[in-house]
Amino acid sequence: MDRLPSDEDSKPCERCLRAPKYCVCDFTQNVDIGTEVLILQHPQEPGVDIGTVPIITATLPNATVKTGLSWPNLKKVLGKEVDPKAWGVLYLGSVRTETLPKDRTLFVVDKKGEPVANQDAAISKLEGIVLLDGTWSQAKTLWWRNAWLLKLQRLVVKTERRSLYDAIRKEPRSGCLSTVETVSEVLQALEKREDIYPAIEKPLKELVARLKKGGGAGVRGHHRRGRSGSHRWRGGRRGSGTK
Repeated sequence: MDRLPSDEDSKPCERCLRAPKYCVCDFTQNVDIGTEVLILQHPQEPGVDIGTVPIITATLPNATVKTGLSWPNLKKVLGKEVDPKAWGVLYLGSVRTETLPKDRTLFVVDKKGEPVANQDAAISKLEGIVLLDGTWSQAKTLWWRNAWLLKLQRLVVKTERRSLYDAIRKEPRSGCLSTVETVSEVLQALEKREDIYPAIEKPLKELVARLKKGGGAGVRGHHRRGRSGSHRWRGGRRGSGTK
């Protein structure tokens, strides 16, 4: 006889906070990296089924997520002494990626959004990266409420990769990626490795498949909350943000 659903069947996963049918923790694997990853998450993001931050934390053991709207400085967020210039923050802002050179994926740009002179030297000094997780407008809020982000190196990603989310939601253009896809692009460029994207692709494909099978309920809920594009940063996926 079939078992009747119990409260446990509908209880969110303690690890990723997703509803059981959207939990893909069993599809993740740890990837050791040298770069630290800090995700500043807008308060309205946690618990969203379509969000990809849980995949990041399950894949990258040294990834840190802080939820809120503002913090005094990078030291307070991380709880340790750090050199802001050795950290980069992904924030697209008004930068037109189509004007950037085609010979690389990751760029360090100045206050005007122009690539700095010696890209390799600037990138080689980075010890950690910061991503803003939220919709375009939420990422913009995080950016403007944390003036200390201006002390970090500003990073922009240029890629022709199509987001896996295209299967359930049409992104405005190539290069509009989820937060986890953005992280993988940045880390592969920083660490010169090709094994990071495949590690996040498996759980992300499974999540997209489940969302699609579920009729896109998670996506519709996401849109009701005002999520627009994808590139959050989306500095990260959307304004600076990401999903």
